[in-house]
Amino acid sequence: MPVIDIPADSLFGIDNLPYGVFSTPGTTPRVGVRIADTVIDLAAALGDTVFAHPTLNPFMARGPRAWAEARARITELVRGEIPARALFDLADVTLHLPVDVADYVDFYASEHHATNLGRLFRPDSDPLMPNWKHLPVGYHGRSSTVVVSGTDIVRPRGQRKAPAEAAPSFGPSRRLDIEAELGFLVGVPSKPGEVITPDEFAEHVFGAVVVNDWSARDIQAWEYVPLGPFLGKSFATSISPWVIPLAALEAARIDTPAQDPEPLPYLRGREKWGLDIELTVEWNGHTVSRPPYAHMYWSPAQMLAHTTINGAATSTGDLFASGTISGPEKDQRGAFIELTWGGAEPIDIAGEDRTFLEDGDEVTISAVAPGPGGTRIGFGEVRGRITPAIGAEI
Repeated sequence: MPVIDIPADSLFGIDNLPYGVFSTPGTTPRVGVRIADTVIDLAAALGDTVFAHPTLNPFMARGPRAWAEARARITELVRGEIPARALFDLADVTLHLPVDVADYVDFYASEHHATNLGRLFRPDSDPLMPNWKHLPVGYHGRSSTVVVSGTDIVRPRGQRKAPAEAAPSFGPSRRLDIEAELGFLVGVPSKPGEVITPDEFAEHVFGAVVVNDWSARDIQAWEYVPLGPFLGKSFATSISPWVIPLAALEAARIDTPAQDPEPLPYLRGREKWGLDIELTVEWNGHTVSRPPYAHMYWSPAQMLAHTTINGAATSTGDLFASGTISGPEKDQRGAFIELTWGGAEPIDIAGEDRTFLEDGDEVTISAVAPGPGGTRIGFGEVRGRITPAIGAEI
């Protein structure tokens, strides 16, 4: 039986062990774990049929004790020998959407992002709305349009109206944008009326993924008052194929920035759920931003607590995302509307001034976090290419 070679500097070493769903030619999708550049077929390696399913949902629903037991067994396997029939080169597999997404919520948890957009959209008012520092602001997205990395993104169409235009028109978005985010996946559901406290976060949430919440800024700007984002957001959200278990992120846990005023009691917890994770945004192969998750004002534990405080139930496979991750510096902004200041300050991409996405553009977002003993944990990447809108203008 072979032994897996794990380079010392691998972002996918034994301290990571992310889960995904993969297939090989002529086989059905099933659950695997990545170690270095190898994928382990867990149903074949562990003999547990829960990993023969085409999504992670059945395994995630088993809960933290089962997650810990599986991680211990996988670690033991990796340190020893694994049957050759359970091993596949990463280059030879196809990666699929890792979960059946039950529900999707996107938050607005970065103070820097919210402040920048407030200055852009409401230059004569306070950049933050009065409620922003009292609760994690969010909106419901569309779970059926969550896609795995590598899926092409069709330019959306909709109503758009520039400030100088007298009336709206319909057609392809002219201001197509990205949002670099982290997403969190619920494993253990909650019942209607049941509240998940911030300190119960790890009892329900299985792991994290990188998210690109594609945004049509012109459609969004025209539609979002008074009820918020709809068609400008619901056409596509991309996630990375590897789910990083919370257990792999222990060394990345930090305090959130100081929260003033103090949140209401239901949003307070003893556990630290800020995360020291750095993202990298590449536009057509050029690095344009490195958003730091450590600056996020609201933690994912607070986001989940707020989601359930009204009695809303959660389901296995629920995805909730952080909203755009932005830091205090210009090169830490996680959306092109911020990087280019609404299009007024183009950035150079291969010698060309650019503001928003054009057909054929490709965006890749990756993330890394500190691991134990000075190691680094990789999330992999979420990648998408823009293809032309379907249909003519109306």
